Amino acid sequence: MLKKIRRTLAVLCFIAVTLLFLDFTGTLHHWLGWTAKIQLIPAVLAFNFVIVAALVVVTLIFGRIYCSVICPLGVMQDLISWLHSKRKKNRFTYSKEVKWLRYPVLVIFIAAIALGIGSLMAILEPYSTFGIIATNLFQPIYEWCNNGIAAIAEHYNNYSVYTANVWMKSIGSLVLAASLFIIIAILAWRGGRTYCNTICPVGTLLSFFSRFSLLKVRIDEDKCIKCGLCTRNCKASCVNHEEGTVDHSRCVTCGNCIEKCNKDAIYYGRPRKSTAAVTANTSDTSSEEAIDKGKRAFLIGSGVAIATTAMAQAKKKIDGGLAVIEEKKMPERKNPITPPGSMSARNMQRHCVACQLCVAECPNQVLQPSSDLLTFMQPIMSYERGYCRPECTRCSQVCPTGAIKPITHEEKSSIKIGYAVWTHFLCIPTTKKKKDGSPATCGNCARHCPTGAITMTQLDENDDKSPMVPVINTAKCIGCGACEHVCPSRPVAAIHVEGLEDHRTI
Repeated sequence: MLKKIRRTLAVLCFIAVTLLFLDFTGTLHHWLGWTAKIQLIPAVLAFNFVIVAALVVVTLIFGRIYCSVICPLGVMQDLISWLHSKRKKNRFTYSKEVKWLRYPVLVIFIAAIALGIGSLMAILEPYSTFGIIATNLFQPIYEWCNNGIAAIAEHYNNYSVYTANVWMKSIGSLVLAASLFIIIAILAWRGGRTYCNTICPVGTLLSFFSRFSLLKVRIDEDKCIKCGLCTRNCKASCVNHEEGTVDHSRCVTCGNCIEKCNKDAIYYGRPRKSTAAVTANTSDTSSEEAIDKGKRAFLIGSGVAIATTAMAQAKKKIDGGLAVIEEKKMPERKNPITPPGSMSARNMQRHCVACQLCVAECPNQVLQPSSDLLTFMQPIMSYERGYCRPECTRCSQVCPTGAIKPITHEEKSSIKIGYAVWTHFLCIPTTKKKKDGSPATCGNCARHCPTGAITMTQLDENDDKSPMVPVINTAKCIGCGACEHVCPSRPVAAIHVEGLEDHRTI
């Protein structure tokens, strides 16, 4: 019963967190957003002491159930390990705690948080690691499946499902996500919870509390016959049947050992006062034959999604079927642009764990992972695919760490995150001419500026034939990027936004 309850809660929590990253409509956050906020490190960085205290109390009572129920990366490892267990049973062995690796990694992680080194936080923090994998690997697969369903529905004149624009956030984020997934999958396939009990700093941190938990997995030596079934089924490699001990700092209370023991020698709870006073439960369990339908459905769905991805083919963007549109490139910015609500680049660097939830949820595809070393995988803004609409505040609503503070629509329209800069030699009116020899006209940036910060003025006031070029009122510009996005200059826009280190209110 313990294992079934744990599995059910773990699957539900895993599906909820995963859907947060897969959903591109933003509707699920209203119901499932709390699953991101109860993750330990995001709660610490958001100074949510209620959540942190609750997780500590839960660990002191029940042990490290956080790792086996709430943490999405831990549940993902369990799914991979469970697949291997169907092929090879009784495959684990007991191993001693790898102290020389666990504690130095924890010290490095704490130092990274204190110093605001986002690259280390992104790689070591389990929720962020899962977010990177989900956003860069799982979300495109989900969107391709959605687009396939939308195409079928459209064929039958049903437009209730709309297509999503599938795009690669960055080459670096894709490579990192694939590398992390492969490494963690191999470790889980071979050793179960090897990653959790050697590298994961959250697991190490919680191990200090789980040693003193009220309820623990315990071995009744009077009933134990040293058969070793518990050890060979412990994915945390923490049960030593020969000595009759359990390393509670690594035990994640999965219930495997209790299920496999047919002598009632292993139990979960407080120490038994007298084993003689307890009636032995001699009935053999047949739970090994039970099928977890929830996990099976999830894995089948994942297989279908992967097959769909293999068959999907990329399409070129074309203009009316006549010419291939040249993709716009990101301009070189002196300062990166951080989202409204982040207050400053420094605040973003210190509080963001690079979980990629804001990147996955951004409806305008403005946010993408940074490639800078200190802010690696943290979100920065660029306007090749869209611009930051004044009425959209989704990133500030989904951020679980407080790196992007919640803001209203009214507040966003007055937050200055950057300013537009015009490049003379890239602008179409100054570089292109009409057939009659007169300067080409454009004005896209002025027409689409939501704050009216751009006006078109003759380059030479004394020449009536002088081209009309944009003039920017930097006092009005908020850095939304509408001008940069609509600029037809290729491959680099003739007008781009420079970020501000500290945001201002205008």
